[in-house]
Amino acid sequence: MTVESTAARKPRRSSGTKRAAGAASAAKAAAATAQNAEPQLVQLLTPEGERVESAENAEFAPFVADITTEDLRGLYRDMVLTRRFDGEATALQRQGELGLWASLLGQEAAQIGSGRALRDDDYVFPTYREHGVAWCRGVDPTNLLGMFRGVNHGGWDPTINNFHLYTIVIGSQTLHATGYAMGVAKDGADSAVIAYFGDGASSQGDVAEAFTFSAVYNSPVVFFCQNNQWAISEPTERQMRVPLYQRAQGFGFPGVRVDGNDVLACLAVTRWALERARRGEGPTLVEAYTYRMGAHTTSDDPTKYRRDEETAAWEAKDPILRLKAHLVATGGADEAFFEGLEAESETLGKRVREVVRAMPDPDTMAIFENVYADGHALVDEERAQFAAYLASFEEGH
Repeated sequence: MTVESTAARKPRRSSGTKRAAGAASAAKAAAATAQNAEPQLVQLLTPEGERVESAENAEFAPFVADITTEDLRGLYRDMVLTRRFDGEATALQRQGELGLWASLLGQEAAQIGSGRALRDDDYVFPTYREHGVAWCRGVDPTNLLGMFRGVNHGGWDPTINNFHLYTIVIGSQTLHATGYAMGVAKDGADSAVIAYFGDGASSQGDVAEAFTFSAVYNSPVVFFCQNNQWAISEPTERQMRVPLYQRAQGFGFPGVRVDGNDVLACLAVTRWALERARRGEGPTLVEAYTYRMGAHTTSDDPTKYRRDEETAAWEAKDPILRLKAHLVATGGADEAFFEGLEAESETLGKRVREVVRAMPDPDTMAIFENVYADGHALVDEERAQFAAYLASFEEGH
């Protein structure tokens, strides 16, 4: 019996096959070039802080026509204090006070712009990095740290601020948001729902399901994707072959790409999307094209997969420096304003350190509370077993 070799079994390529393979390679190269090219996006402030007026942003500029100089100073303050809080949390983790931290460094404009677009009766479903949105919703920043210190599962009541608890499972909050939005629509309310997620989460099946349900049921939900270029260590070109916002077309609703480092553009586009939802026009996908300046979390080392030149290029687009340049150029803020804000940020940093270090350990038995509304025999049995286990240490066993 003759056994045919692998080489013999492998079909030979004809010249036509070779040409087809060459064309496919060229197409892939062209797609990669397009992916890495400067994207078309809605921008109202350039990296140098200059206002932009163009056909691309004409539809959205009216949504920030009411923004005053005082409002711009408020947006700047939000971003500065959010960055200071985030930096303090990162330092606390390095000092052993937190188990982990997911930094938002570089994404302040996307979060503050979209967060300030919300009405009080709108509802937010975040991931675990939306510290700026939490700030806009009135959640005490120190409450965000309890989970990362391991003393609670989320230190705030979602119903008070209409800001759901942080979601660690990637992408699942988009389904929660869609279901909630379907309920809002059935209740006849004119409020909207917004779900935050990252570019990596957009590859999750949960997100695709949320897109499908929201489109079919015309749910008043805005999907706000912060495309920070890296899903941990995977760049966007390894996740998708088309710009992320274009994915919405396949589900039957619009998608918009906005400059995620432009707080004014993020505010305008999010207001536009929320108004669509309130008018009963269904979901929208907003892709905030931004950059994660720091690590994915404090357990990550981005120097292993990112080039310094890439990070430096994005540092020149810093969202805070961009708005500061605009305020200075237009006379919207003076040195006294910036000095006062620096002092305020120092006060915030001190308070965060003091509160975190003073957080009490939770009651050991609290894990069994509120599992069921009316109690459960199995939980009671588990509580008794665990209590006996803890008591054994006190007895010296």
